[in-house]
Amino acid sequence: MKQISSTQNPFIKSLVLLQEKAKARKQSGTFLIEGQREIELALKGGYELETVLFVPELVDYSELQKQLPVSCEWIEIHKEVYQKLAYRDTTEGIIAVAKMKNHEIARLDLPKNPLVLVAEAIEKPGNLGALLRTADAVGADAVLIANPKTDLYNPNIVRSSVGCLFTNPIATGSSEEVITFLLQKNIAIYSATLQNSNAYHENDYTGPTALVVGTEATGLTAAWREAATQNIIIPMSGTIDSMNVSVAAAILLFEAKRQRGF
Repeated sequence: MKQISSTQNPFIKSLVLLQEKAKARKQSGTFLIEGQREIELALKGGYELETVLFVPELVDYSELQKQLPVSCEWIEIHKEVYQKLAYRDTTEGIIAVAKMKNHEIARLDLPKNPLVLVAEAIEKPGNLGALLRTADAVGADAVLIANPKTDLYNPNIVRSSVGCLFTNPIATGSSEEVITFLLQKNIAIYSATLQNSNAYHENDYTGPTALVVGTEATGLTAAWREAATQNIIIPMSGTIDSMNVSVAAAILLFEAKRQRGF
């Protein structure tokens, strides 16, 4: 088995770039997954792993190795090399290099009566990761990211989603592409916005439904307000008129699931 002990190794340097630069991820079509649980979720989600790097004194990799094809390369690394690559503060001792998936919206396959979360132009990776966790928790059929502003394989998204990046069906596209897709599929659009809205709990989400949220700073663009079957609002009693986007999405999604009987 190959061993790497130096942080100056050219391969290790290339992996550091994958961790730090969206351009490097895009050019190579690969990204890093840190942690055994996240790696196992990626395998469950159908991701292909090229390489696994591990610190033998920190992790028992025997069970994971049984789940991977023989074509996956295993490399033993020193703890200092791992710390150079690791994004998280906690030390688990294992990192994988995985191939990205194609997230074109035309490739998305939905069930007959889908419940979909749409997130437009979310800039903060942590917020997008939290949205993916929320969608996974509620069992949403897909997450559509309209006008994406951050690289989907940003390490902070991988971390903050706790691996839910790999368990959710995800598609990306412009707002116009996503709206066209939803209308072609006869999916009702409920846009969370202040303008021309009614209270979210007054609507029927038992049919094919897309719940749409935008940024906390600017909200949804006009395209979503105009395309909506109904604009919706979450009534609030505080002194501010907005909440974290993942919290808003959770309220809407769990109301839809409540109506559907979970």
